[in-house]
Amino acid sequence: MKEQVSIVGVEMTPMNRRHLEPQDMAVEAARGALADAGLSPADVGLVIVGNAMGGRLSDQGCIRGQTWLRALDLRSAGVINVDNSCAGGSSALHVGVMAALAGESPILVVGVEKMWVGDRAATLLGIADALPADERRVFAEELGGRSIFMEQNANWVRHQLSERGTTTDEIAATVVKSRHMGALNPRAQLQSEVTADDVLTSGPVSGALTRLMCSSFTDGAAAAVLVSGSAPHTPRVLASTVRSGSGELAYHDRLRKVADEAWKAAGVGLEDIDVIEVHDATSAEELYAIESLGFFEPGEAGPATMAGATSPGGSSVCVNPSGGLVARGHPLGATGLCQVFEIVQQLRGRSGPRQVDGARIGATVNTGGIISGDAALASVHVIACDP
Repeated sequence: MKEQVSIVGVEMTPMNRRHLEPQDMAVEAARGALADAGLSPADVGLVIVGNAMGGRLSDQGCIRGQTWLRALDLRSAGVINVDNSCAGGSSALHVGVMAALAGESPILVVGVEKMWVGDRAATLLGIADALPADERRVFAEELGGRSIFMEQNANWVRHQLSERGTTTDEIAATVVKSRHMGALNPRAQLQSEVTADDVLTSGPVSGALTRLMCSSFTDGAAAAVLVSGSAPHTPRVLASTVRSGSGELAYHDRLRKVADEAWKAAGVGLEDIDVIEVHDATSAEELYAIESLGFFEPGEAGPATMAGATSPGGSSVCVNPSGGLVARGHPLGATGLCQVFEIVQQLRGRSGPRQVDGARIGATVNTGGIISGDAALASVHVIACDP
């Protein structure tokens, strides 16, 4: 990416407040990011809003951003709405980056999701929209109301256990790490520590997956402000890479392919990445993802995690210092921007007890939807900040 796009402001709401509506969370995140950037709503030239389930759960389809951000004085700034399931936030960011490269500036990017509405079945149906309707119907008949995506993750776990050498103790240790990070993150959904025994005995979900190994419904929002150009000591986007599949590759092969494109576009290697936020819908997926991305060989991520290598101060890339989806939370359309919030704060040196010392290059890996076993959307953003 020859031209430069800088991230001059970020904000993320706490992920544990179920009483708020989408408009409350969206406005809070937007105002915070603009204040962080030293800008007012009237300065904004374009707004991109990511959301997945507003139409199903909050009685607001179509013009979600225009409706939910009415409390801001955005004047006549254009508002574009993006829905890409769990990747809505990163998709919105990509659109914002492309617009900034085209000369639009400043750009406000917001991701928001309200998942706790008192109707678990409705939320599960909204999540299942991330499958093609024909595939969704087949799964729904087979599963009888169980989560389609947790069943998909359970299939991946079976492969990890039987073919890649991963163990349930390693998965449990990954949960313990995530919850420890969440306990240090004042914005996380889950801020209490757990033991490996707590994880292993927390009740079955599917296959080897237990309840504490899985992310849960989350309400929250995050926002970022982008400007064209670069400035000293300001995080800038080195690569914004998004790709969609429709069955040509297996999900984890798609992750590797998209990431390789992003590293090349950014001009970095795996050894250059100090900190990464990955899409750990389950803690088993954290291990599978960092192996698929190339940071570890198959079966090596679990032992490395147990040894502390992927924690702040560890010997390898730091993985999910925010607590990840499992602890920080997974508000679908906001998740990609929650990841960006963490990386930007890490690069600024503002992550407190979760800080990765000397972090200069970070990455986010966010996916949304599955089509015939392939990722419907996989995105990788590489962000850097000079000391």
